[in-house]
Amino acid sequence: MDWKEILRRRLAMPNTRTNGKKSEQELKDEEMDLFTKYYSEWKGDRKNTNEFYKTIPRFYYRLPAEDEVLLQKLREESRAVFLQRKSRELLDNEELQNLWFLLDKHQTPPMIGEEAMINYENFLKVGEKAGPKCKQFFTAKVFAKLLHTDSYGRISIMQFFNYVMRKVWLHQTRIGLSLYDVAGQGYLRESDLENYILELIPTLPQLDGLEKSFYSFYVCTAVRKFFFFLDPLRTGKIKIQDILACSFLDDLLELRDEELSKESQETNWFSAPSALRVYGQYLNLDKDHNGMLSKEELSRYGTATMTNVFLDRVFQECLTYDGEMDEIFDMVKPKDPLKISLQDLINSNQGDTVTTILIDLNGFWTYENREALVANDNENSIDLDDT
Repeated sequence: MDWKEILRRRLAMPNTRTNGKKSEQELKDEEMDLFTKYYSEWKGDRKNTNEFYKTIPRFYYRLPAEDEVLLQKLREESRAVFLQRKSRELLDNEELQNLWFLLDKHQTPPMIGEEAMINYENFLKVGEKAGPKCKQFFTAKVFAKLLHTDSYGRISIMQFFNYVMRKVWLHQTRIGLSLYDVAGQGYLRESDLENYILELIPTLPQLDGLEKSFYSFYVCTAVRKFFFFLDPLRTGKIKIQDILACSFLDDLLELRDEELSKESQETNWFSAPSALRVYGQYLNLDKDHNGMLSKEELSRYGTATMTNVFLDRVFQECLTYDGEMDEIFDMVKPKDPLKISLQDLINSNQGDTVTTILIDLNGFWTYENREALVANDNENSIDLDDT
């Protein structure tokens, strides 16, 4: 009960020694005594409460400033160690193979067609033998999630194994993306995503035919896809969880498949044919070959039926330079939208490409005709295969 209510009730009680009558001074004295007593008790409780607050662990840490180099390095190293530890907690290929062997060994008959099934009892047995890394997958919740209409109360071994594989892949990818999260706040800036895709290219067999001089345009095209859909408010950053939740990363990593069909390559935005097609369209629109698209040049896109209202809106939303969309400026992303400084070139990691385009005729020709050169190389390689 509130101490004020206690005081009010106490004062309202009659005093039997004086037949319920007290002098005004006595009432004031008693009121002060009671007030002092209950206020002291209340303050004591508040003091204890404040002491309790001090036991709450710290949950906010200020990010190091740009000039606090040592703190930044320490934070980067600690994050790297943390991510390495998380990576070691994931199942490796050998452990996944062992898991599949145990599931196959404990399947519960009868089979449905060619699909092996497992009941909850055997499911728990596999969980006990699979090791501590697998413990998180062998829960009643996971089993119930995969349980459908089987009359024996079983789940598909293949569906469960695919579930585990998907979870492992998501964690691996999240860790891989987090390594490029310079700020350590769970999001990637444009430069972070560019670095991730640039270093991912050599691991994608379907992009082996791309010339290194074309990498900058490819990275720019791929990053624009992510930011157009995942950063509609133009904050300049994308949450890692949003990248994992969308299908874009699946499409990009699909290029690891060395036997990817031609139809799949044509429909995949991140494939080499798609990137070359986009670049070819850009060059065809750029009639004056100045590396930028004017509103008039963009109006020729497709069947040249885009309305003026739409074109006006595009140029209102897109960053332009004297009314034109630039190629080179998109690669460099200078701090000053009207000029490119030496530091801008260094920060962009595209200095060699830009410099070659600007000072060397052969370099400019090679850059402008890279898609044709790649196509010729592909044709030559096909001819060699035929022979």
